[in-house]
Amino acid sequence: MKSTNTILHYYAIFDPALEGGYNVVFPSFPGCVTFGRTFEEAKIKAREVLELWIEELLQEGQDVPLYFHHPIVDEIEIKSPQKINDRLCVR
Repeated sequence: MKSTNTILHYYAIFDPALEGGYNVVFPSFPGCVTFGRTFEEAKIKAREVLELWIEELLQEGQDVPLYFHHPIVDEIEIKSPQKINDRLCVR
């Protein structure tokens, strides 16, 4: 009987880097990171690094987390103290 691969879904966070490109992190896999010069390159590298990360977990006999919840990401607006203006920086 032929085995089939299960399709797994994980969230990746693509964070635009100040120097250009995108840093990528995976909330389900702390420490699993990559970078791409373009968004498309970052997506390709994200898939590659996550597949390698999961293969390594399996080789080490570790469990692979399943991802079932869907986070809500939103922007929060706050009033800042006036003295903060001298301390604001771009990240």
